[in-house]
Amino acid sequence: MANVILQKKISQRVANGHPWIFSNEIDRIEGDTKPGDIIEAYTFDKKFIGRGYINPKSQITVRLLTRDKNEPINEQFIFNRIQSAWDYRKKIGYTENCRLIFGEADFMPALIIDKFNDYFVLQTLSYGMEVWKSTIVKALQSIFNPKGIYERNDVPVRELEGLEQKKGWLTEPLDTNILITENGLRFYVDIENGQKTGYFLDQQDNRRAIKHISKGADVLGVFTYTGTFEIHAAHFGAKSVLGLDISENAVLQATKNAELNGVSSICRFEAVNAFDVLKQWGKDGRQYDVVMLDPPAFTKSRENIDKAVTGYKEINLRGMKLVKPGGFLVTSSCTNLVSPELFLDTIKMAAIDARRKLRQVTFKAQASDHPIIWGIENTNYLKFLIVQVL
Repeated sequence: MANVILQKKISQRVANGHPWIFSNEIDRIEGDTKPGDIIEAYTFDKKFIGRGYINPKSQITVRLLTRDKNEPINEQFIFNRIQSAWDYRKKIGYTENCRLIFGEADFMPALIIDKFNDYFVLQTLSYGMEVWKSTIVKALQSIFNPKGIYERNDVPVRELEGLEQKKGWLTEPLDTNILITENGLRFYVDIENGQKTGYFLDQQDNRRAIKHISKGADVLGVFTYTGTFEIHAAHFGAKSVLGLDISENAVLQATKNAELNGVSSICRFEAVNAFDVLKQWGKDGRQYDVVMLDPPAFTKSRENIDKAVTGYKEINLRGMKLVKPGGFLVTSSCTNLVSPELFLDTIKMAAIDARRKLRQVTFKAQASDHPIIWGIENTNYLKFLIVQVL
């Protein structure tokens, strides 16, 4: 097993438990390595830091899997980590649908596994996890005996690791359109063509948070995707719900989901460019009791944070202007690089420009099946805010 020796001056991030070691933090590598190999990491004075996998082609050269010198990385290790993650989800009440493995938060860097009742969708986003993919599948089969396991590795980040993009069944092929139940409602999930793994489980708790403000309300949902927030609003007693998304396919799926839940007389969906429409509707004087904004990530690059913040400010300003006095704005950001503090500051600046005063109802993160590890900032990525607009 090769050894990675770190420079004398390294970030406290590594010393304090973060699993990533960047190329510029490494002094030397003792021994031969190839992408995906298990290595041991040491300080400059040869104190053991941890054991993990290496990819010399990646800027994140090492991702640590364990800090225990006596814990080998093998099939049993993979099984134990997945079993431990499942035990945790069961303890906090997530059993039917959940994010089973949330990468670094479950001490399995660059691995994502979503559980949709008896189906699993996984992403191995680094070379080191790709090496263990068959072992991961074996562990899932042993623990869950699932109907099917599907990989959604059609993501560009894999190319930075020297991996190809691909997707498909890792077990016997089945229909990739499945049905799940969330908060008593049913939704179609397209695990082959839907965004990410096919469905945004991270908002499942937050969708319940709109229950009381939706009752008797005229609701506008923007960046609706497959209509989950909008259908929840209708279920909670909204008078009317309009959902907007730029994708025709998303609008078709949202319409099907509305029909499935018997709320198609309340919910309707349109395929439009939200930025253009909201600007015009603000000029037209349209007003809603509740406006919900759930945009996609505006950037994945630190170089474009300023543009992302400008985008969030703009869309929230336009959303606020469409809220009736005393109504509610429901707004989210899943951009990992925008911190909770920066997000709140952006909403504050939008309110100042819109000449609105805000009263905070709730501010939350992602659902608890996506755990947050203190000191690993990228695990605290979703911001969900409800404010009254005055």
